[in-house]
Amino acid sequence: MALRHAVLAALLDEELSGYQLAKVFDLGVANFWHALPQQLYAELTKLEKEGLIAGREVVQDTRPNKRLFQVTDAGLAELERFTATATKPSVIRDDLLVKVQAADHVDSEALVAQLTERAGFAEAKIGLLDALLRKMRGDRSEEEFLRDGERIGPYLTCLRGLAFERGNRDWCERTVAVLRERRAAHARR
Repeated sequence: MALRHAVLAALLDEELSGYQLAKVFDLGVANFWHALPQQLYAELTKLEKEGLIAGREVVQDTRPNKRLFQVTDAGLAELERFTATATKPSVIRDDLLVKVQAADHVDSEALVAQLTERAGFAEAKIGLLDALLRKMRGDRSEEEFLRDGERIGPYLTCLRGLAFERGNRDWCERTVAVLRERRAAHARR
């Protein structure tokens, strides 16, 4: 997948400015594709040149003018083509896992600190994702929303992000417990 497809998917629901797109990416899309704001602005320029999105200028009285972008028919066709192609299985690339792999030969206290920090980050993200899911479904239950909701794609990707962060938190907490238990057992010897 390229950033282009993530940007096109993010623009499906409404016109967004580059700033708004960065906010959407930061909370929702970042669960499956990370991008810096400058990467997003560059991608918007490319997509517009290729005719996959259309931009329009909005004049504002008290602030600088802004450009809003929306997906074109060509952009939707590109997403359709992308969706039809085979997907490779995802893999984990995480420097913290490399550090834990070396846990028997390095200072475990440093690892415990990093794992605790990562668990805290995951817990904060879980709170944000829970709130986003509640906002998306409104007063409907999850079952009602998934059955009758107008657009469930963002909801489903948010559910995956929630499961990912819960898994991260749980693994970090268990790994901390194991490292501390082993350290205590070795100190008693």
